[in-house]
Amino acid sequence: MAARTDPFQSPDYYQLDELLTEEHWLIRESVRQYVKKEISPIIEDYAQRAEFPVQIVKQLGDLGCFGPTIPEQYGGGGLDYISYGLMMQELERGDSGVRSTASVQGSLVMFPIYQYGNEEQRKKYLPRLASGEWLGCFGLTEPNHGSDPSSMLTHIKDAGDHVILNGAKMWISNAPFAQVAVVWAKDEEGIVRGLILERGMEGFSTPTTHGKWSLRASATGELVFDNVKVPKANILPNVQGLKGPLGCLTKARFGIAWGTIGAAMDCYDTALRYAKERVQFDKPIGAFQLQQKKLAEMITEITKAQLLNWRLGVLMSEGRATPQQVSMAKRNSCEVAQQICRDARQILGGMGITGEYSVMRHMMNIESVITYEGTHDIHLLITGMDITGFNAFK
Repeated sequence: MAARTDPFQSPDYYQLDELLTEEHWLIRESVRQYVKKEISPIIEDYAQRAEFPVQIVKQLGDLGCFGPTIPEQYGGGGLDYISYGLMMQELERGDSGVRSTASVQGSLVMFPIYQYGNEEQRKKYLPRLASGEWLGCFGLTEPNHGSDPSSMLTHIKDAGDHVILNGAKMWISNAPFAQVAVVWAKDEEGIVRGLILERGMEGFSTPTTHGKWSLRASATGELVFDNVKVPKANILPNVQGLKGPLGCLTKARFGIAWGTIGAAMDCYDTALRYAKERVQFDKPIGAFQLQQKKLAEMITEITKAQLLNWRLGVLMSEGRATPQQVSMAKRNSCEVAQQICRDARQILGGMGITGEYSVMRHMMNIESVITYEGTHDIHLLITGMDITGFNAFK
């Protein structure tokens, strides 16, 4: 497939750029140009072949997209959450799988090591993860336990200076290529603990998940633990219970809220350009009322989501955002992106299903993103419980 150009222009209907700092603009522009140069020309081909472009790991590290909010002394960027959000928006504008690679590395691997680890663990792992020398993954979801992680079966047993880990995790982004895995398992008292695993530990394997129709350019796999000896020095000492993994997911969901709007923006921009150029019945299809309705609704929903995400970014940077507020934004952005992808596909007609345009790839990717890190319905119930005080999960 021939390399393609990327004519993307970012929609900003309410002049939201005025709410950003010059540093925010520079960060966004650097990631946007990276996506135009390195991702857009190749990603369709990788998705068609269901292959992970492994070269992006080092590129994303060099660009500062791994752990941008982690302090600089550990290799991070020391940036605020709007900077992180803008990075994820631009990466997912290219492809959800690329953003997933960065989200997992920063929010689900580096964040727990920084937040819940000790100084020795931080110094050993964070700089190598930040640079892209090492790729990491996060093991929480199990074959039989997704939305209900408290029922996990993966467990550790005390064995002196180490623990013995048994169990399995699935739907793990980055797993097939990861050197490091942050894994959550129950100890003998039933308390959830975090452990850092390294590739090469005996009994630890990462089989690849095949046959996906979604996130085809992202590496997905399982984590299988067969009597793995994990040194006690690899246990995260500063957290116990589900608040550990859930705290990581809050950070990652924030990135998803921004990222999925990036995919929506790409589909809107593609559909708008196509509607101006495609002529039927002697005029551009953008001149017809039904196509204008779709486009007007797209830009309205994008603008609303941009405002929601910006405000959430301010609250996150100030340390005031609640997990429930993040849930609302994640759910909203995924729903908006899903609808915009579908409407854009309709505007493009038959061309919308081809690899000549990004729309169908985004559309399939969002079907995963709307499910992972808290399904659409679970986030609805999180908001419901927050506003009523009643737990509808049980």
